[in-house]
Amino acid sequence: MAIITGAEYLERINHLGTETWVSGEKIKGPVSEHPAFKGVMKSQAELYDMQHNNEAAEWMTHLYNGERIGSSYLIPKSREDLEKRRRMIQTWASHTGGLMGRSPDYMNTAVAAFASSVYLLENQPNCFPEHLNAFYEYAVSKDLSFTHTFINPQNNRSALNYLNEDTTNARVVKRIEEGIVIKGAKLLATQGGITDELIVFSAPGIQDSSHAFAFSIPSNTKGVKFVCRKSFVIDESPYTSPLSSRFEEMDSTVIFDNVLVPWDRVFFYDNLKVANDFYKKGNFIPFNLHQIVCRQVVKTEFTLGVAKLIVDTININEFQHVQTKMAEIIKTLESTKALLVASEIQAEKDQYGVMVPDRTPLYVAVNQFQELYPRITEIIQLLGASGMVNLPEEEQFTSKIGQEVNHYLQGFEVSGKDRVQLFQLAFDLCMSSFGSRQTLYERFFFGDPVRLSQMIYQTYNLEPSVALAKGKLLTKKAD
Repeated sequence: MAIITGAEYLERINHLGTETWVSGEKIKGPVSEHPAFKGVMKSQAELYDMQHNNEAAEWMTHLYNGERIGSSYLIPKSREDLEKRRRMIQTWASHTGGLMGRSPDYMNTAVAAFASSVYLLENQPNCFPEHLNAFYEYAVSKDLSFTHTFINPQNNRSALNYLNEDTTNARVVKRIEEGIVIKGAKLLATQGGITDELIVFSAPGIQDSSHAFAFSIPSNTKGVKFVCRKSFVIDESPYTSPLSSRFEEMDSTVIFDNVLVPWDRVFFYDNLKVANDFYKKGNFIPFNLHQIVCRQVVKTEFTLGVAKLIVDTININEFQHVQTKMAEIIKTLESTKALLVASEIQAEKDQYGVMVPDRTPLYVAVNQFQELYPRITEIIQLLGASGMVNLPEEEQFTSKIGQEVNHYLQGFEVSGKDRVQLFQLAFDLCMSSFGSRQTLYERFFFGDPVRLSQMIYQTYNLEPSVALAKGKLLTKKAD
């Protein structure tokens, strides 16, 4: 089967009938027709259709066991493979402006990373490397879509929480002949309810073996409930909601009500060491950091374009402070691109022949983006100023006073309706509930920024710098 079309994606997800709750009601009927999911599922379907573009097939797909698979599933064996993955990821990101942080390539990359790290499960107790290998082949052959969850609810984040018997965290409560039974909750499952599968794995640092597991199950598995947050889709208008109407990825809490996970879907369980090693020592971090930075490059290009359109539309290009602000976004873009390329140039093959990108420049890029993306959205707000809030609806331009509104809200060589449409897009990007969520998402993408900074410091090779500094302290004896 291999790569699927957008129509196949929509049909498959609608057929699942996953238990998904929005605004206190369980979704009935096709989920792709629900207002909270209609736009993003249509956009996701468009991504799948792009894999069938003959002109882009060279980098969008990869020949594997005689079938064409999506390049996001590709386990790279060379720098050329990494470049191919980058091109594929950025092709999809260009279609979404980089605004879909959980487009299918994110978790497809994770599945490839898990499969290339299977050696960490070999000869370990309660581990099933053969299950993981078989699942990778199944996922690739069906071009599956995934959501995932590994974060525990924010009920008690103290160091001794694992001693609390009344825990809400998802955990193994039974080990029976058919498999393991999971009870509790996890978050933050982005795109929960609109994917084929749900991957669940442990966050590093856990101290209770009942929380140490990794598995994948169909999203409609009995006992699995996706409880969605409030939708940020205000309306379906491409004029007033050009981004949120298309790219609003729902986030959800996943409740496991005594969910049976069959043994053939369990990758490991009850193993604290493997749970930590699989995350830290496997390829999940370098592979997914590479995917993230690929997308963030495109997102920065998109925001730079929006900022430049605002500058041109109200003709403020000549002001020094404007040029300085624009240069900030340019510097973010170029430094992120450079760090991405550095990770590929410095990539090395592991002992199993997998080409692994250098994680250090990727860590730096992601950690830097956590700080710089909120500044980019602030710059767009500062450039747009009052125009970011003075936004009449499209109907105002077709009303009896439409001609006047169009005249008095005009920009520099741009009609009032066109100027307002641009500012509607900028508002949706930076100030709507959708835009605010985008900013918060990038602030914490791939973890707490403080912890990421610590990780960079703790893992960085400082010896060459120290040796250089010490060398300059040595003085030669006078003749």
